[in-house]
Parts: sequence; C-alpha cells; structure tokens
Amino acid sequence: MGEPRTIHFVSLGCAKNRVDTEVMLGVSDQSGFEIVEDPAEAEVIVINTCGFIGPAKEESVDAILEMSAHKASGSCEKLVVAGCLSQRYPDELSRELPEVDHFLGSSDMLKLKSVLGGAKERMLVGNPAQYTMRANDPRVLSGQTHRAYVKIAEGCNRECSFCAIPSFRGKQRSRTIEDLVREAGILAAAGVVELNLISQDTIAYGRDLAKRESLDELLAALAEVDGIRWIRAHYLYPEKLSDSLIETIAQHEKVLPYVDMPLQHASDSVLRVMRRGHGGDRMYKVVERLRRAIPDLVFRTTFIVGHPGETETDFEELRSFVEWAEFDHVGVFLYSPEDGTPSGDMADAVDSDVAEARREALMDLQRPISRERLELRVGTELDVLVEGVSDETDLLLQGRWWGQAPEVDGSVYLANGTARAGEIRRVLVTDAADYDLMGDFIDARGGRDAPPDAKDPRPPKVKLRTLP
Repeated sequence: MGEPRTIHFVSLGCAKNRVDTEVMLGVSDQSGFEIVEDPAEAEVIVINTCGFIGPAKEESVDAILEMSAHKASGSCEKLVVAGCLSQRYPDELSRELPEVDHFLGSSDMLKLKSVLGGAKERMLVGNPAQYTMRANDPRVLSGQTHRAYVKIAEGCNRECSFCAIPSFRGKQRSRTIEDLVREAGILAAAGVVELNLISQDTIAYGRDLAKRESLDELLAALAEVDGIRWIRAHYLYPEKLSDSLIETIAQHEKVLPYVDMPLQHASDSVLRVMRRGHGGDRMYKVVERLRRAIPDLVFRTTFIVGHPGETETDFEELRSFVEWAEFDHVGVFLYSPEDGTPSGDMADAVDSDVAEARREALMDLQRPISRERLELRVGTELDVLVEGVSDETDLLLQGRWWGQAPEVDGSVYLANGTARAGEIRRVLVTDAADYDLMGDFIDARGGRDAPPDAKDPRPPKVKLRTLP
C-alpha cells in the first residue's frame, strides 16, 4: 500500500482554536496521513491561525511565511491556511500570499478531508454559521491525553466595542447537552479525567437552543459521565449568574469551585465605552456574591488596559479593585485596535508606553497577592492531577491542583514519589512561590513520601492533658 503521507500542524491562538486543530488532526488521521513534528518532513502543512488582535495576526502571518519556505526547500507539496485569520481576511490573504494552496475558515475543519483528497479549489472559506462541532466529528487530542477542552458553543452574541470575534465567528450556536455528554463519554473512554468547558460566552450556553438549556444543567449532566473527575467552566460573563449555577459550582463534587470570569475593567467610564452592559459597582457585587456562596473559591480573571479614553483615574480605580478583590489568578492584556469595531474608531488613544506601564503595574500589584493566596495552601493537603515529568528538571514530577487551570495558572512541583500521568493524587503542600506550589505525595495510609530530614509544614496535633 506504500508509505503513509505526512502532515504537520501549527496551531495558534486560544483553546477554542486548539479544539479546531484537534478536529483537523482527526480528519487527517482518517485520511491516512501520518502526523510529523518536523515540518521539513511533511508533504502537507496546515496552519490554524488566530485573527483576534494585532499581535496574534502578526504571529499568524509570520508562521505562514516561515512554513511556506518548506515548499521551496523541503518536501511540502501543499500549504493550507485555516482559522480565524483567513475567515476574517480571505481576499487580502489570497492576494498577498500566492504560496498558499488552500484557505479554510474558522468553521471549515471538516473541509480538510477534500483538500487532502486532492481538491483543486483554493478558496474554501465558508459561512461560520453553517457549522457547529458535534461529538461524532473526528478528533485527536494534542498534548496531555488525560485532560481535554470541550467547546460547548460557537460564536458570540455580545457587542463589546473592542471585540471583532462575532464578525467572523458568527452568532452563538450552542451544542445540545445530549451531544456534549456523548463527547464526554468518548473522551473519558480515551482516558480523559478533566474537562475544561470553553466557548466565547459560556454563561450564555443554551439560550439560543429551541429547547432552552442552561450551563448548570450541562455541568450536572457531564458530572454523571463515568471516568470524569474534574469539570471546570471557563469564560463566564459577569451577568445573569443564576442561583442554580452558583449552587452547582459550590456543591457538586466533580464541578470545581473555580470561576474564570474576564471582567476586563472596573471603571464605570471604561466599562461603558467597552459596552460591557454594567458598571464597576457590579464587579464588586459579583465578587462578593461568589465568595460568600462558594467555599474555597478560586477566582481567575483578565483585564484590558490602554483602551481608548482610559485615564489615570480610571486605571487607579482598576488598581483599587484588584487590590480589594485579591484574585487568585489575573491576566492583563494591552488593548489592540481592531478593524470594524467601535473602539477601533475612537480618537482618544492611550500611548503605547503608558499602556505597557499600566500592564506592568497591575501585574506587579497582583504578584504578591497571588503568592499570599498560594501560601495559604502550605501545610494543607490537596488533590493534584499529575501531568508527568517537570518541564524544569527530570528530577521532579509536575501537576496541577484543582485551582490551577491548564496552561494559564501555574503548576505543582512534586519532589518525591512516583505516579503516572493522569492520576489524581493526594499531596501535602510544602512551599509556595508567586504562581506555583511544591508538595509531597501522601499514600493511602496518610503517610508522607518525603526526604528523611524534611520538615512537616502541617501544624502539630494538639495533645490534651487529663486533669486529675
């Protein structure tokens, strides 16, 4: 039958893009292609691009140009560009990049089959509204196979003034609970124990379906899937937080008490021009409500600095909010002007150096807060999902406790003992850094696997004296 043909993938951008790439990995696998890590060995190269903000677009174009060199010097016969960038700028890319053989959009992953089968058509960018992922779509997990992202919806109905995503990803299209439970079962059978639910606006899940479904119903249904141990919901918008959703996050054994809520700012004026639909007072109330209702809550959020019109007073309001809220995890992004957005047409831009200084100041403020939050864990026992040998040294294992989402929140480094990737083990936390923890395994009998001279960070048990 001959040697299998070879294919190389480059995946850029967010976790939603990662899922799209994994679907194309599945398509190529079904088509009999062998996936290779070295693009110089690939007959077909596929680049799944990001078109969200300026730096991401630049990275995508750079990757296309880098991979196109293999058409001249390597074995590459076909170069395919897919994803958000080609969905957003199909005509411009087609004109400026003649070395690209085929263009696929942000919802055209399944069309890769015809490309690999010898399709001649170059422009295959379709209407994103015509596709929503399904459980029976082919998919090959990339990276760690004990965790997976699950894309519960496509598109977005929000009208945030700085965001162009609805213009090229389309309106929200939720998958049904039945289909998502089916996919979770497939993933669990393949060894996945942790599900990370993603979409553009996760809290709005199900509102667009003919039979309205809700995120709390979905979480409860996924928790019934055998083999799934942890479920984490990402990208919750700070409005319409139902009591039933909060109760599910607070009380369900498998639904982690972890909230990922991109708040974006805390100043009334900035939130207003961002068209977020609420003011800064809502931010304080949301944090208080969640902290009161969810014991041991871990709160992750992100902010944008340098939005047009942001004054020093606005930024000080944001600083005060971050200092007050004491979030566990914070990401800070620089505003990027985007074509076709209301914010992109605003005249009162913030100087780039000022924006960068604000980003650094906010991260400098958050860093000791993060460390203090982690230091509270020293001396306690946590469940840790082991991910394998450490990236830093092969003398350590590395994992994450449930308060750390993959790829964004840091790690737990394990100095002693052995474990397999994918195991969830009990760990005694022995030390904390700005974003990471150190720990030792605890065995089934409660014993600690640690060096003989290691000090136990747990407080000694109180001994009661019997009075005569």
